[in-house]
Amino acid sequence: MAEPRSSIQPRIIAVANQKGGVGKTTTAINLATAMAATHKSVLLIDLDPQGNASTGLGIERSARTVNSYHVLIGEVEAQAAILSTGIPGLSLVPSGTDLSGAEVELVDMDKREWRLKDALAKITGYDYILIDCPPSLTLLTLNALVASHAVMVPLQCEFFALEGISHLIATIDRVRQAFNPTLELQGIVLTMFDKRNNLSDQVAADVRGFFGDKVYKTIIPRNVRISEAPSHGKPVLLYDVKSSGAEAYIHLASEVLKRERDIRKQA
Repeated sequence: MAEPRSSIQPRIIAVANQKGGVGKTTTAINLATAMAATHKSVLLIDLDPQGNASTGLGIERSARTVNSYHVLIGEVEAQAAILSTGIPGLSLVPSGTDLSGAEVELVDMDKREWRLKDALAKITGYDYILIDCPPSLTLLTLNALVASHAVMVPLQCEFFALEGISHLIATIDRVRQAFNPTLELQGIVLTMFDKRNNLSDQVAADVRGFFGDKVYKTIIPRNVRISEAPSHGKPVLLYDVKSSGAEAYIHLASEVLKRERDIRKQA
């Protein structure tokens, strides 16, 4: 088990989008890695039954016998599910195949929307906890939003991007009203940007026009190294740190941490 470095209360950020294939898990993995590289202590929670964040960090399925499912149903303390990733400063609560059945089990449980929040409240010693949510608005995603201080939304530069994000923003508003009044939109990150495609420029302009400063300046490009890295069980920052994809996530981490510093100053 990886040991956190100090007794601090972490900031919790959900990485969420109900649409699949937008670079959500890729963003969670590489942002967590880039934040850890700045000497932050980071815990990534894999809350997606597909377990891609766990695979992308090189965690074998045989090592996931205790995972986020067991934490959610209260079978184990969250601390007992934490694994070392081999990346300095970055730990992981993996996902397992049993997580796919959690939806059914959670329905009849007391405080079903607060299960993750209550579990993570016992974790200290990390600067940040990032939650990789499933690509759907389910009880798992709801648990992540209730547990989080903020939400990061990866948004693919494609035609239906704005339509999809409007549903997620509405959900965030409902969660804020019903369960988590302090939940905020940390930011929107544009992903899979293809500079050869005029549509990418148009989508980026539309999103910035609608959401203004909530959209990060950093844009994540389409990059073959980003696509290749998960098959090697590595974040792109370890697979090819000089690639345009790795550089983009380093810049994104810098932006996220600056926003976090600004939030603390205003508190």
